[in-house]
Amino acid sequence: KALQIELALDVSEKLRAAGLRVLVDDRAGVSPGVKFTDAELIGVPKILVAGRRSGEGVLELKDRKTGEREELTVDEAIARLTA
Repeated sequence: KALQIELALDVSEKLRAAGLRVLVDDRAGVSPGVKFTDAELIGVPKILVAGRRSGEGVLELKDRKTGEREELTVDEAIARLTA
């Protein structure tokens, strides 16, 4: 979990530096399902997840509008979101 939070914070800094608004949901004791539901409720258009493969530098990007999910490296995710 600490690695996931560290990666999420690192990526969020890079995205903010590129001018994007970023929300990191680092609430302890809250299931991923609840976090996803909350993101949907507040209308987050893209959800970037630092999950099980974070140790490999892989993130999951979900597009709320299309429902499409894909696994990307950190650099690919940043490039996709800042394009």
